[in-house]
Amino acid sequence: MNLIPPTFSDVQSAAKAIEGKVHRTPIRFYPALSELLEADVWVKHENFQLLGAFKVRGGINLISKATDDERARGYVSASSGNHGQSIAYAARLFGAKCTMVLPEGANPAKAASIKALGAELLFHGDVFERAKELAESLAEERGYRFIHAANEPDLIAGVGTYTLEVHEDLKDIDVMIAPVGAGSGACGACIVMNEVSPETHMIGVQSAGAPAAHHAWKSGEFSTIKMNTIAEGLATEGAYELPISILRERLPQFELVDDSEILNAIRIYVEATRTLVEHAGAASLAAAIKLKDQLKGKRVVLVASGGNITVDQLKTALG
Repeated sequence: MNLIPPTFSDVQSAAKAIEGKVHRTPIRFYPALSELLEADVWVKHENFQLLGAFKVRGGINLISKATDDERARGYVSASSGNHGQSIAYAARLFGAKCTMVLPEGANPAKAASIKALGAELLFHGDVFERAKELAESLAEERGYRFIHAANEPDLIAGVGTYTLEVHEDLKDIDVMIAPVGAGSGACGACIVMNEVSPETHMIGVQSAGAPAAHHAWKSGEFSTIKMNTIAEGLATEGAYELPISILRERLPQFELVDDSEILNAIRIYVEATRTLVEHAGAASLAAAIKLKDQLKGKRVVLVASGGNITVDQLKTALG
């Protein structure tokens, strides 16, 4: 597998590859959030993106570059939800078969979307890593192209395009906070901001209940860490070589937030922005609240990476 990190030029190429195939999402200023944090606060609304999450940018970029032979073989991957939607959508867009493996108990809204996009949907294991094991075995048995959720340079380059849009739409950004699950979104953000606005301080944030990437970023060691978090978009037991290599080089600050802080951030998003943000997407606001003293008086961009929250999850957050 090619684990060479994508470059800024690769992100620029990805922007051309996905142009007209995804939404250019808005970045909006919110007085209520600014008052709360005593800062100049903007939100990059990837929760308004096609399929409700930023991941579709990466899936389209990756499959747009594939050969006819690869597309004819078909694709298989594993996901907690949003990555699965991305690959299923891109496969359908380019006329390829797709099989997606989700852990049992996956977000039902995301699972239904993947099935509606025409993918063969399978459930296996209690966590993402078990689902990935089945996807890898299916690739060997059936000859599919296995798409890793994180160790794919073209995925990272694709999702990096949302940060290109941020820079084009807003200048003089002091701090940008991005959620970290497998890490593709934060990696793309770091690659772009390090090139176009190196003075912008990048902060990654992960659930304290699933801290594998944070542990690997801090220590350089890859360990399986049992997780317990309601944020399925951040829920991995392990960290992955390519994104961690990028984050260790380019991400200066990495924070952890509790599930209770994430739930509070979902509620605040509803009150302050009148929009729905899923748990992973709300982690950036949760971190900003935690880091209020550090952010005071600065221009801050929060990445709302997705909005695929179920009714039951929303009831829990609002309750």
